[in-house]
Amino acid sequence: MALVGPSGGGKTTAASLVPRFWDACVGRVLVGGVDVRSMEPRRLMEHVAFVFQTNRLFKQSVLENVRAARPDATREEVVRALSAAQCDDIIEKLPDGVDTVYGAAGAHFSGGERQRISIVRALLKGAPIVLLDEAIGSLDVENETEVQQALSRLLAGKTVIVIAHRMRTVTNADKVVVLDSGRVVEQGTPTGLMERDGLFARMVRLQQESAQWAL
Repeated sequence: MALVGPSGGGKTTAASLVPRFWDACVGRVLVGGVDVRSMEPRRLMEHVAFVFQTNRLFKQSVLENVRAARPDATREEVVRALSAAQCDDIIEKLPDGVDTVYGAAGAHFSGGERQRISIVRALLKGAPIVLLDEAIGSLDVENETEVQQALSRLLAGKTVIVIAHRMRTVTNADKVVVLDSGRVVEQGTPTGLMERDGLFARMVRLQQESAQWAL
C-alpha cells in the first residue's frame, strides 16, 4: 500500500501508528487482527521493519551495522542480503569488505549508499510488515531502479507500506491512499485513481511536467 499526498498531509504520522510511535485517538490499528495497544512492545517491534528517508549508521563494521536488525544472523546471511539488495558495488570498494568500519578512512558513504545499507537491515530482519518512508529518496535514477527491483523480489509476500513523493514509484502498488491535511481524500488502485482525475492524477501530471523541464 502506498501513502501519497502533499507535504504535511499526514503520511508519516499515519504509518507511525502501526509501530505505536503514536497512538490513535479515535479508532484502532490492528496487526493480524490484534489491536497494537494490547501487544507487548517488543513483540510488536519484531513484526515491523523500517527504512526512513534519513538513516544513520553506527560507527561499526558494515557487517555489524546490517546485523543490528537481527543480531543472530550469520555472516553468510548478511553477505547474501547485501548482494540481494544490489550492494555488491559498495562492498567491493571498501578496504576490508564487510568488516570495514563505517566512518573510518575510505568508508564514508553517500546518502544513497547509506539508504541502501538501511534497506538491507530491513530485509535481513525478515519482519512481515515493512514501512518504507521515502526509502529511495536519496538514490540516483540508476541506483533507484536497481533497489526497486531488489525490493520487488525480496518483499514478496510481506505487508509493505510505502510513503512516497515520486508518483512513478507507486505504479505497482495494490492500493494507493491519498492523504491531504490529515484526511484520506482518495483511495484505490493507481489506474483507478488516474481515471478518477482527482488529487492523485493531478500530482502525477505535475511530476511528469516537471521531469520534462530543462534549462
